Amino acid sequence: MTHVFHRNPRGKLPVAVAGAGMELVDRDGKRYLDASGGAAVSCLGHGHPRVVEAIRRQAGQLAYAHTSFFTTEPAEELAAMLADVAPGSLNHVYFLSGGSEAVEAALKLARQYHVESGQPQRRYFIARRQSYHGNTLGALAIGGNAWRREMFMPLLIEAHHVSPCYAYRERRDGESDAQYVQRLADELEQKILSLGADQVAAFVAETVVGATAGAVPPVADYFRKMRAVCDKYGVLLILDEVMSGMGRTGYLFACEEDGVQPDIVVIAKGLGGGYQPIGAMICSDRIYEAVLQGSGFFQHGHTYIGHATACAAAIAVQQVIREERLLDNVRQRGEQLRAALRERFAEQANVGDIRGRGLFVGVELVADRASKAPLDPALRTHARVKAEAMERGLLVYPMGGTIDGRSGDHILLAPPFIATRQDIDRIVERLADAVAAAVAAA
Repeated sequence: MTHVFHRNPRGKLPVAVAGAGMELVDRDGKRYLDASGGAAVSCLGHGHPRVVEAIRRQAGQLAYAHTSFFTTEPAEELAAMLADVAPGSLNHVYFLSGGSEAVEAALKLARQYHVESGQPQRRYFIARRQSYHGNTLGALAIGGNAWRREMFMPLLIEAHHVSPCYAYRERRDGESDAQYVQRLADELEQKILSLGADQVAAFVAETVVGATAGAVPPVADYFRKMRAVCDKYGVLLILDEVMSGMGRTGYLFACEEDGVQPDIVVIAKGLGGGYQPIGAMICSDRIYEAVLQGSGFFQHGHTYIGHATACAAAIAVQQVIREERLLDNVRQRGEQLRAALRERFAEQANVGDIRGRGLFVGVELVADRASKAPLDPALRTHARVKAEAMERGLLVYPMGGTIDGRSGDHILLAPPFIATRQDIDRIVERLADAVAAAVAAA
């Protein structure tokens, strides 16, 4: 009997009791190779002594002080660190307790910016189908994950969606990258015009799509084109890097690889590596100054924003990433992982696509590789792969509804940045066996 209200109350979970490096250990002593970092969270693995010590030291000195009374040294230091490495004029950091909170804050700041700037009519948000931006009501409203939204539709604010940049599924035969990107840019422009060029507040997108579609990277120049459309109509660009940011793709900010600066970027998972709950919204000088010169305060807040112990943990995580040059390892191990998966699954007819950036990799499963036909959703192949992987001591992050919220299966891999060549080999070996077993059982 448990008194915990678990995500799936009918299921029975093993009890995790320890973690060290790439592995988690359950109460029965079974060891699991963490190939997903939970949900792309544990970027330094588990039990890193430097982060644990930073938490211990900060909790002993000052665990928490409410931000309506005080700022703290860890919050100031972490904000300065992030402003120093963020693209362009993204210099103003607002700390939250996670990704959904950060997205909510970004939506509210975008709205307040337009009000402060004398355009209170701007109220619409445009996002993309098959996106995921969080589970709070505002984040859920703009998200494109149909299954997560369906039950709560009566509670959600009006939001609008355009096509994702999902080349494997949605680029037309014979269409070049440039033609595909231009078609998507035209679609965004038409959506803005249909809603009213002066009515749209922001376009929101994951730089690399995470859980809903499985590490789908943008085609070259996609975000430059979308940025240009936004600028043409005074629409803010908000990039969601909750999963893909803070080194996951081999860059601290995934948009660096795309050569684009958003007006607002949100980060979370890799910021604190799971050692404490923390997320952040970072905005440009232009947006900050509009609020500063207008009402003078951001009409938003939570009890635990800027939490001193969470900020101290995140400082330690970011210092380890920088000082141990782990971004180099992310890029190298990411190339190894994708190459090894392609080689291992070369003859596997049920693996349709292997994609991603850095240590952020998606494996899309299909019924037939040539036609890209999806597997029968009733088979829940993604869940079968997860179960078979756990049986083999491997943790992966699966999802169904990859294509349209109902059809399609993928497996998301997001190993810790500390992964070695040997760790990658073990991940590929165990995943290949799990996929083979899951498909055979179906």
